[in-house]
Amino acid sequence: MTVRTSRTLRALTATLALAATMFAAAPARAEVAAADPIDTAMRACLARADRSTTAGQIQCMEEARGAWRAATESALVQLNAKLKPADQKRWKLSQQKWVAWRDAEDTMLGAAFATTSGSTYQLYEADMRLQPVRDRALALRSEAANWDGKAPRSRACSADARCEHVSYDLNRYYRQLYARMPKHARPAVSRAQSAWRAYRDATTPLIDERARLDLLGARLATLKRLSETVNNR
Repeated sequence: MTVRTSRTLRALTATLALAATMFAAAPARAEVAAADPIDTAMRACLARADRSTTAGQIQCMEEARGAWRAATESALVQLNAKLKPADQKRWKLSQQKWVAWRDAEDTMLGAAFATTSGSTYQLYEADMRLQPVRDRALALRSEAANWDGKAPRSRACSADARCEHVSYDLNRYYRQLYARMPKHARPAVSRAQSAWRAYRDATTPLIDERARLDLLGARLATLKRLSETVNNR
């Protein structure tokens, strides 16, 4: 086994471990989709000999990201078919805010991982670009499958101890990440967080407390991981 192959395998192992961690942090109601064909296809792609390089592994994850993006659009169409016009507008706004956040997030991830070096971090970055798209597709699928024509009623976050706790930790790790980033890259962090808050504010009135907690928890996991990753070489 060559040194390069050994390093690639170690990086792949780390990536799959990261993916397992991120999947575990995904929305709880998405757990039933653990064997989704897109996930299965990505794992098969990652195991191919001709995709064993870092570039090949990243290509597998980019292909999966594209498939999940298509799945997002398909799930939104299915959801809209069940909605009244007023609710369709609210979900359209949610999707617009999500797209804006996704684009800002990609910029932030690029800035964060620019402070790292090594193939493992390249794979981490590709995985962290993938996860928000996967999460969104699964969340929309869940909403489409469970929509009963009634708007969910949720307590204010301030009245939900779990929501309050996650929000506190989320803000704490955001501050840590912002402080660790190079000064020239900090605007990318603040723009991504502002875009996420706009997405959160447009979406949480449309979902129940459990889904809200999933959304906040996924953001917390991302900020925590990034705050622990920046400047690692």
